[in-house]
Order: sequence, then C-alpha cells, then structure tokens
Amino acid sequence: MAAGALVGIVMGSDSDWPVMQAAADVLAEFDVPVEVDVVSAHRQPEKMIDYGRSAADRGLRAIIAGAGGAAHLPGMLASVTTLPVVGVPVPLAYLDGMDSLLSIVQMPAGVPVATVSVGGARNAGLLAVRILASGAGDEAARLRTAMAAFQVGLREQADAKGQRLRGQTGATRAGIGFQA
Repeated sequence: MAAGALVGIVMGSDSDWPVMQAAADVLAEFDVPVEVDVVSAHRQPEKMIDYGRSAADRGLRAIIAGAGGAAHLPGMLASVTTLPVVGVPVPLAYLDGMDSLLSIVQMPAGVPVATVSVGGARNAGLLAVRILASGAGDEAARLRTAMAAFQVGLREQADAKGQRLRGQTGATRAGIGFQA
C-alpha cells in the first residue's frame, strides 16, 4: 500500500486496469496520492474485508472500486468501511457492463455506493477529488481551487468547440437570447 495515499483504487482483477487507470490518471492530475491493488470480492474475500476495514486507519479518505460482471466489490467494501465508496461498473465482453452497473447501483438501504457510468473511472476520480475538496484545511482548499480551474477549462473547451462548429456551418447564436 502506498504511504500517504488518500484514495484507494481497487479492482476485481488486473484485467480491469485499462478502465480503472483513468481514475489514477485524473487523481495524479490533481496531485492526489493513491494506492492501487487487486482486491477480488469473490477470490479474496478476507483480503477485501481487511482492506475495507483498515482503509480509514491507513489514511484513506475515499475508495474507488471497479468490477465487472457480478460486481460485488464496491458494495461489499461499502459494507465494511465508513469511507465513501465510488463504484465503477467495468464493461466486459457480454452485456456491455449492464450487469456490473445493476450490481453496483442496486444497493440495499444503509449501504450507499456512489456509482458512475459504465467505464466511468475518470468521473470516479473527479468525484473523489470533490469528496476530498469538501473538507477543511489547506489540502481541501487547494483541491477546491484546482477543481474550479478544471471546470473553467471544461467550459473553455466547450466554447471552443461551439465556435469551431459555428465557423464551419456559418451559424450564429443570434436570436436565441443566449448571453455568455
């Protein structure tokens, strides 16, 4: 486990890494330290329980858990930790991730798992940044500032795309009552 990690990124198998890497990448963009591991709910139940139970004591503030198929990892971790758990449905060859999505999103009352879109590990990482930014202190303030800058960048990208499209089509915004 990585010393000083604030977010744990776990998955049921290393075959989930091509999807889950997007969470690690976005957390790196925000300079959030992470730990990454394979923690299979079905093949390593004891390790999974130990991981979830010890996560807060190890300094984690959130867990991102990705799984495909019968995706029990996020929910089972949520059942043994007090930390927020973000579930990432990992698409497999069959059912396009719908099985994973339904396994993660249909949690019983009292065991919440925040669920992102199928394959949405990048958004899971961004949600973890927002969770960390919601706290007090210098680190939370730094993350709030960084998230605000990120959002400005998103708006600028969307504005540039709109401007390019209008330029290609000769269309304008005139008459639609929109003021930026």
